[in-house]
Amino acid sequence: MPRTRIDQKSAAPWWRDAVIYQVYIRSFADGNGDGIGDLAGLRARLPYLKELGVDALWINPWYPSPMADGGYDVADYRNIDPVFGTLAEGEELIAEAHTFGMRVVLDLVPNHTSDQHRWFTEAVAAAAGSPERDRYVFRDGRGEDGGEPPNDWRSRFGGPAWTRVTEPDGTPGQWYLHLFAASQPDLNWSSREVRDEFESILRFWFDRGVDGFRIDVAHGLAKDPALPDLGIPADALFEHERHRAEHPHWDQDEVHEIYQSWRKIADSYAGDRLFVAEAHVRDDRLVNYLRQDELHTAFNFGYLKAAWEPTAMREVIERAVTTLATVDAPPTWVLSNHDVPRHVTRYGREDTQTHEHDAAAGPADLALGTRRARAAALLTLALPGSAYLYQGEELGLWEVEDLPVEVLADPTWERSAHTVRGRDGCRVPLPWSGLDEPFGFGPRGTEPWLPQPAEWKSLTAQSQSGIPWSMLELYRSALRLRREQPGFDSGTLRWLETTQKGVLAFERSPVLRCAVNFSGEPFPLPKNWGVLLASERITGGQLPPDTTVWLWGGGSGRF
Repeated sequence: MPRTRIDQKSAAPWWRDAVIYQVYIRSFADGNGDGIGDLAGLRARLPYLKELGVDALWINPWYPSPMADGGYDVADYRNIDPVFGTLAEGEELIAEAHTFGMRVVLDLVPNHTSDQHRWFTEAVAAAAGSPERDRYVFRDGRGEDGGEPPNDWRSRFGGPAWTRVTEPDGTPGQWYLHLFAASQPDLNWSSREVRDEFESILRFWFDRGVDGFRIDVAHGLAKDPALPDLGIPADALFEHERHRAEHPHWDQDEVHEIYQSWRKIADSYAGDRLFVAEAHVRDDRLVNYLRQDELHTAFNFGYLKAAWEPTAMREVIERAVTTLATVDAPPTWVLSNHDVPRHVTRYGREDTQTHEHDAAAGPADLALGTRRARAAALLTLALPGSAYLYQGEELGLWEVEDLPVEVLADPTWERSAHTVRGRDGCRVPLPWSGLDEPFGFGPRGTEPWLPQPAEWKSLTAQSQSGIPWSMLELYRSALRLRREQPGFDSGTLRWLETTQKGVLAFERSPVLRCAVNFSGEPFPLPKNWGVLLASERITGGQLPPDTTVWLWGGGSGRF
């Protein structure tokens, strides 16, 4: 099959300072008018992504799936769901992205499969103790008749983490573990067959030119074989002790030998292949995943969840930079993704930290949130390391919190007995052009799988393109300068003391500085430094509140 080389811009691996754009494919662009984004729509928008200036695409799961959890319930890891396209189209997309100078990172879901995966149907049809069941975590129930779950673990989507199967003879049988939805049975990573299968899957996609993988629930694969209780009340909907020491199913040490074997596979391919971990663990544990013989990078959830406040931001940035330096891993920075409320909305609330997807958080000041989101974008892109952009943040999209309940598709909505709305509000299809739905998401007359707000007509890519001070042009300018300015080449960051409380400033090189005004008062910028880019207009040498500026120049220029 054809392979396309991408020229290296430097000797350092591309992923150390890459800007990677997350494509939630079913909401990105619809090429055939069925209301669901697909490969044809994505390929048609590759020129847009090239013009935006990103280095790579991270594509959320595109595998065949019953879509009980937006594709994170995989039925076949070596194909593409027909709703998105064909395997041949996927190979063409990878090659075409390479011709545009962009790499492709796929989502890999190794903790669990779909209950419609061939392996699971074989397991349910087989007997207790069979090799087929050993691929998953099956256990006998507790109580005289085995009618109680094996332990008190809770699903991340709410309710018990165990479901009982009916045996082939029709009698109630064993229970299987699912840390997420019941349709997502957990794999048994103590099984050699499971390990061999995923090593084969990695090679399958690497052979097709894929440049890397984002590893879903990277901290969850290994489980304590004793399956000890967590001490969770019987009526609890969720577990709230994810980061406690010696957790029996999060961050078990045994995960690391899995990733050591994966790293050997990645290193056997040319072109600096990438693994990025979704690992919700403490910083002192995160470095274990990023040792030189394991994964390359990991998402920085501390930054994503930090309040819009200078002390909190500085602490989380400094902690990430200094901690990861101990294993020579670059930090990553992200403001939104497909699992959290969009940051325009978060930053428009009094409490600016990440909330669960719940409309009860109260209305957001979207004008304030947008101003802060612009400032946060320049802060993020000024930091050393790599950055992840979630589709639509470059348009200034906000969280859609008033979706009709009849369209909610996230499993959390059902698993929580309709008390938590779930993540659909950050997954609404993108607005590309026009004044009415579907706003260019698909052909005219297309009904998107989730309805778009009428107000998004002012946020389409078409309406913002070429318009000074639009969010889209701010991102385009920032990404262009990040590539062109030599001051961004350094992986260093030096904090600068400021004369005004609430102002955060740092230096990336002797000629490049960044300052963020979190305070409510304008801040006088140092003389002899020019404005390279700012998130808001700067007049009279004053940095307005909730504004970030990139400065270039030299000299003392005290803050």
